[in-house]
Order: sequence, then C-alpha cells, then structure tokens
Amino acid sequence: MAAIIDGKAMAARIVQDTADQIAAFREDTGVQPTLAVILVGHDPASEVYVRRKLAASAKAGIRSVKHDIPADTSEADLLALVDRLNADRNVHGILIQLPLPRHIDPAVVLDRIDPLKDVDGFHPVNVGRLSIGTDALVPCTPLGCMMLIDSVVPDLAGKKAVVIGKSNIVGKPVALLLLEREATVTVTHIRTVNLPDIVRSADIVVVAAGVPGLVRGDWVKPGAVVIDVGINRIDDGQGGSRIVGDCAFDELDHAAAITPVPGGVGPMTVACLMANTLRAARSQF
Repeated sequence: MAAIIDGKAMAARIVQDTADQIAAFREDTGVQPTLAVILVGHDPASEVYVRRKLAASAKAGIRSVKHDIPADTSEADLLALVDRLNADRNVHGILIQLPLPRHIDPAVVLDRIDPLKDVDGFHPVNVGRLSIGTDALVPCTPLGCMMLIDSVVPDLAGKKAVVIGKSNIVGKPVALLLLEREATVTVTHIRTVNLPDIVRSADIVVVAAGVPGLVRGDWVKPGAVVIDVGINRIDDGQGGSRIVGDCAFDELDHAAAITPVPGGVGPMTVACLMANTLRAARSQF
C-alpha cells in the first residue's frame, strides 16, 4: 500500500512556522511583510485561488492588499499599477493571478515586477538564478514538490527522476531543483515517444501534464515516489464534477508514496507563497 504524502498537513506546519518567523521579524524591524495581489477580471477559479492565498496570508501574519482590476483594463494601466507597487516600500511581494485576459501579455507584465518582490518566482532574473543554482525566489509549486519529495526521500543523489511536463511554471523549474540535488533527471511531455517506458525507469515521478489519469499503474515501478501536480475537473457521472490528478491514483498502490489530489501539492503551493513573501521582505532590508 502506497504511503499518502499529506500536503495539507505539511502546508499547515509551514504556514505556522512562517507565522512564528514573521512575529520575530516584526519584533526586530517593526515591519509587517505585505503581499499585493492583483486579480484582473472575475474568473471563478482565479477568485477561489486568491481567496485561499489571502486566507493563508492572514494565518501567517502577512498583510495582504487585494487589487481587483476590471477585465477590460489595458495592459498599460496594469503595468502602471505594477510600477506603483514596485516603488512602494511598504509592499514586499507582488502576485499577479493568472490567467490574464487575452489582450494582456502575461510575459510583459510578469517581467515588469521587481525581481525582489517576485514571490511567484516567474521573473527572468529569478529563473536565471535558479538555472545556475544561485540564490533566487523559487516558483511556489516546484518548491512545494521538493519539500514533499524530501519528506520521503531525503537523499536524492543518484536517484532517477522523470518529470512529465515542460511548463515554465512547474516542469522546467522542478527539473532544475532536482538536478541541483544531484538526481539524474529526464524531462518528458505528452508527445514524448515511449513515455510509459521512460517513466518505468524512475525512482521519482513528478507529473504536471494537465491530463487526467495520464500515468497508469503499469507506468510506475514498485517502490517509486509519485508527485501528482495535476488539478483536473472531470464529470463525476452523477451530474456534477470532481477534481482528479494526472495519475490513475487507484492503480498506484505499489508506489512507495504518492500525493493525493486534492490535498497534496495544492496546499503546498499556497504555503510556499507565504514563505516566499517573508523571504522577499527580508531581502529588502
């Protein structure tokens, strides 16, 4: 029976530890770390994610300022807001909830954020620092994945890791983090030839492909660790829907450990955002 890696419980511990550190930081500096959250439009999923982030901020002792921007806001006006937040010394972290409306280029907007305030870790400066192994604000989901892996495999040196997914948000950065820990990493995606055979070689599988049930039981060797980043809403057959990951969870009892969906990587992403906000605040003193 595969051990369940409880991301929800670990995230709660991280938020509490961050809260303790923030209390000490405020006592030393008199400054409360502050996170500015920008939501453009009224995408229902984005609104849910933002509410979770604001709730976690409150638990961690982080002051949050939400900026609700109309969906028809111009790119120039959004950039002007980012510039104001960059210049505001009382704001230590800036988060722009994705996706943005189609008329706004997310790369242009994310590149405008001060790298020191880039708590999502998406700015090219932080991406570059991560790629060469120097100090950087690391994207929250890959950082959470690594913490989950560490909880069951503390020594990654020489382990074979297969990452399924090549996105800039998860696949590429988690591969870099695994490489930094001296794992042997193969990056794949849904167009990779003989993907099941490649996955079968892995001691650690991180799947972030956005395909429900992609990884089947016979893809994973006994004793492997599986980190499922996928969040997919599918028909539950009863007129409603349910959330599933990118793995066929019920077929993976032979894995050593696996993250559930929900309750695995998702809570860790939010917790790591809190830790990144504290880190950003510290870097600005």
